[in-house]
Amino acid sequence: MIRWISAVIGAGIVAVLGWSLLWTIVGVAGDSSAKTWTGAPASAEHYVHAQRPLLNAELPSEGLFGKYDLRQLQRGFQVYKEVCAACHSIRLVAFRDLKQLGYDDGQVKAIAQGWQIEQPSVNPDTGEVATRKNLPSDHFPLVFANDVAARAANNNAVPPDLSLMTKARHEGPDYVYSLVGHGYVNQPADLLAKFPDAKTPKGLHYNQYFANLNIAMPPPLTQDGQVQYLDGTKPTVDQMAKDVAAFLTWTAEPNLDTRHGAGFAVLGFLLVFCFLAYGAYQNVWRNMKH
Repeated sequence: MIRWISAVIGAGIVAVLGWSLLWTIVGVAGDSSAKTWTGAPASAEHYVHAQRPLLNAELPSEGLFGKYDLRQLQRGFQVYKEVCAACHSIRLVAFRDLKQLGYDDGQVKAIAQGWQIEQPSVNPDTGEVATRKNLPSDHFPLVFANDVAARAANNNAVPPDLSLMTKARHEGPDYVYSLVGHGYVNQPADLLAKFPDAKTPKGLHYNQYFANLNIAMPPPLTQDGQVQYLDGTKPTVDQMAKDVAAFLTWTAEPNLDTRHGAGFAVLGFLLVFCFLAYGAYQNVWRNMKH
C-alpha cells in the first residue's frame, strides 16, 4: 500500500514539474515585451524590441569566451562621468574598483578626490552635517540625497541607480545601447493618426525602446563629439552608446573574467574526473561478468 501511495505522489510531482516546464517553454517562445510591460495599444504596436542583430551592438564581453576590453570600459566610464553622472548614481561601485579598468592607484585617488559630489559626513567637533573629499575606499556618492530631492530636480521622476541596470533590464547591454543611442526619434505620424491620445505629454520624451514609449530622461547623447575620448577613438553617438553600455555591463558584473576562468577550470576538472572514474570502474570490474 505504501508503495502505491509513494508512486502516486511521485507521479504527481513529476506531472507538476512537467506542467511548469511546459508553460515556461511556451512563455519564452511567445515572449512579447510590449504586451508584458504595457497594455496600451499604441505601445504594443510601436514599441521596438531591442535586438543585437538589428542594431549590431556586439560587445567583447558577450558570449562564452567574452572578456572585457579595458580601453572600452575606460571610454564608457568617461561617458558616464561626463554625461550620466549628473543624474544617475552607481552606488554599488567603489572608486578603488576602477583599478579593474586599468587605472593605477594615483589615477584612482585623483578620480575620487576630483569627483563632483563629495561624501556625506559629520563634523566631529560640532556634530553638524558636512561633506568630505572622496577616498578610493568610498563608494560613488549618491547624486541626490533622497527621492524627494531627485523628483524636485527631474520633473517628478527619480533617475534609477545604474549599478545593476544591465541585469535589471531585459536584454541588458542591448537595452542600454538601444535606449540612449537610437531610441530618441520623432513620434511616428501613423501612431498619432491612429491613437491621437498617444501624443507624448509635455515634459516627457518619445523613445521607441522604452516600454510605454514616453520617458522622462531627455536624450543624453545628442551629437557626435559630445565626449572627447582620451584614447583618440572617434566619439560618435553610436560609439558612446556602446561604450557606456559596456561600462554598465561591468558595473553589474565586475568579476565576469574571473567567473569565466573558474567555469573553464571546473569543466576541465570534471572532464579529468570522468576519465579517472571510468578508468577506476574498468579496473575494479575488469574480472567480473555483467
